[in-house]
Amino acid sequence: MIAYVINPGTGGVKLACAAIEASLNAALPGQLQLILTREELSLDVSPTADDLPELIRQLRTLTEGWPAPDAVVGRGGLIGRVAAGTYRVTPEMAAFAVQDDGARHPPNLGGPLALALAEEYGVPAFVVDPQSVDELLPEARETGLQGVRRHAEFHALNARVVARRAAHDVGKRFQDARIVVAHLGVTTSVTAFEHGRAIDTSGTGPDGGPLGARQSGPLPARSLLALVREHGEQGALQMLSGAGGFKSLTGSANLKDLEARLVSDPEVQSAAAAFVHQVCKAVGEQTGALTGRPDALVLTGGIARWEELVDRIERRLAWVAPVLVVPGELELEALAEGAGRVLLGLEAAREWRHPHAAPGA
Repeated sequence: MIAYVINPGTGGVKLACAAIEASLNAALPGQLQLILTREELSLDVSPTADDLPELIRQLRTLTEGWPAPDAVVGRGGLIGRVAAGTYRVTPEMAAFAVQDDGARHPPNLGGPLALALAEEYGVPAFVVDPQSVDELLPEARETGLQGVRRHAEFHALNARVVARRAAHDVGKRFQDARIVVAHLGVTTSVTAFEHGRAIDTSGTGPDGGPLGARQSGPLPARSLLALVREHGEQGALQMLSGAGGFKSLTGSANLKDLEARLVSDPEVQSAAAAFVHQVCKAVGEQTGALTGRPDALVLTGGIARWEELVDRIERRLAWVAPVLVVPGELELEALAEGAGRVLLGLEAAREWRHPHAAPGA
């Protein structure tokens, strides 16, 4: 099976041709084997809906000579609160994805781009585990204020694929396992998976998660209110998820720079200690959301390449469960695998419904 994979993000569009086969491992059915050929469109600015015609033209050019696809899969953005899974892209979904704020959100272009390319080949288009996946337990949604509820905001695509791989690594099917995933990067999130479902999460960006390269991490409520009074709502949000974390504490969000300074720079040493402490606390919190001891803990994202900090986290958490490290992100692989599971009949494609559609519509 061949799938074209499209992952729009800030500053570019990653593209891959994925050859997908079912694994021969009978002990763990549902695993897939992938071979990815990668390309990338580098852009001067984040792509928006206005760039769709030119992006489609470039995608056609880059895929010339590739074997014809059995499907085209794109990254799913904010398309309404949905369950995890692989969704068939319809014209209605593609139009919804680029309405209003979605037109300026690069991941929302994944579905429309996939559909445009798929229609040329007469094959289905999919998105996998969109950013708006929300499967929290009812009790995980509640807060202590009437009418104020939590929603899932986390690195759904990467967290889910590394959780699935961690389950396989410890000899379990994903749907039978308990996994806690800490995605550590520019922004962070720590998420508890139980029986294939993300039942709770720390959140990410301004809504929670430990500090990251540019994410502030949790703040005291009084301090947060003071920030809003001083900088306004939008200014405070930018500080929380774009100008906080290592950037605020050390003046840098560059991993190589921070690693080089760790030995002698007290600011970096202090920020690193706080980072390790917050990650371990957040993992402990999400472990407590599970109904039993986790089968594995996973550290992933860009900061998972920082070996010194990863070693510290592992030493503090190894008593809880095996700690697996998956540096960087596996978003292209996650998209290809999601399409592959549908193409190979391992799971059914989900049908997207407009968030405001009447029940049964």
